[in-house]
Amino acid sequence: MGHEGRELETQAVDRLKRKVTVENLWIYIIRILAEEPLHAYGVKARLRDRYGIKVATVTVYAVLYKMVREGLLRVEKRGETKIYVPTELGLEALSEARRILEGVLNDIGLNNRDGGPAGI
Repeated sequence: MGHEGRELETQAVDRLKRKVTVENLWIYIIRILAEEPLHAYGVKARLRDRYGIKVATVTVYAVLYKMVREGLLRVEKRGETKIYVPTELGLEALSEARRILEGVLNDIGLNNRDGGPAGI
């Protein structure tokens, strides 16, 4: 029986969701900031509104801090507000992440654009 129209709830699916969302927020954050540099609260709001990812504010700040330290983002001060902007390295990392994720989908035959099985 199919599960169309609803999300399947299993521990395995829940782990996968967490791994590709909360544990890899940097991918979503760079994607968001590539469209429009924002402050931390704006990033948190976009994660929630666009992707349905609800994380604590402290988590967003921690990830942003690590991303700046790693060189994926830079900070611009606008008055008292810190605005986060992706660096060239950050944009390259986003492209590499996309390549890796597409490769995984291809490897397991789930990339429909490449003739993979539909409906799986």
